[in-house]
Amino acid sequence: MEILPAIDLKEGLAVRLSKGLMDSAKVYSKEPWELAKKFEDMGAKWLHIVDLDGAFAGEARNHKVIEKIVSSTNLNIEVGGGIRDEKRIIEYKNLGVYRFILGSIALKNPQFVKDMALKYSLVVGIDAKDGMVAVEGWAEVSDMRAVDLAKEYANAGVDAIICTDISKDGMLSGVNIKFSEEIAIASGIDTIASGGVKDINDIIAAKNSGKIAGIIVGKAYYEGKIDLKEAFSLS
Repeated sequence: MEILPAIDLKEGLAVRLSKGLMDSAKVYSKEPWELAKKFEDMGAKWLHIVDLDGAFAGEARNHKVIEKIVSSTNLNIEVGGGIRDEKRIIEYKNLGVYRFILGSIALKNPQFVKDMALKYSLVVGIDAKDGMVAVEGWAEVSDMRAVDLAKEYANAGVDAIICTDISKDGMLSGVNIKFSEEIAIASGIDTIASGGVKDINDIIAAKNSGKIAGIIVGKAYYEGKIDLKEAFSLS
């Protein structure tokens, strides 16, 4: 099971939100590339980056910062937030980004995602509020059930699904293991749990589930609730 440290970018800074609310942003680093290097030194193989400004605007807004992060480490980097077309995928690929997270467009244009999955390394991001898919930086909640969207991508060639329970995100209240397992079962695709990691016990629970391929760690690290070196030793 992979552990993916997370860097969320807002106006070039590394921040964390609570329940996806932009006005809840707390700044943790003014130099995100140094943070990425620190994760690598701790033993990380992957880095999960979200362009929060891009997620709300529908277009990339932290391109230069992401470029600096990529050039500062040898991590496998996945990026999401505002990727709506192939042009943006190509731009990130040219920077050295390893794979690309498609969220809102995965709901609105499944065929596009399936077409891109034939050409690029893609992850589908499924963010849910009360089991229903949320899009546009979580500002809108659709009438699509998260598990039904997961089924849409079974055998579609995407690398993985990242599933986030918005009610848990940034709250240090524990990962929604059951929700992550439901997505994994519905899709048959490697599923990465996101949102709510509070301590090492969440890492252990995700690993013991046997159905979860990865877990994203954000606020728990920034608030000193988890020792990432210990977590990497368990993965």
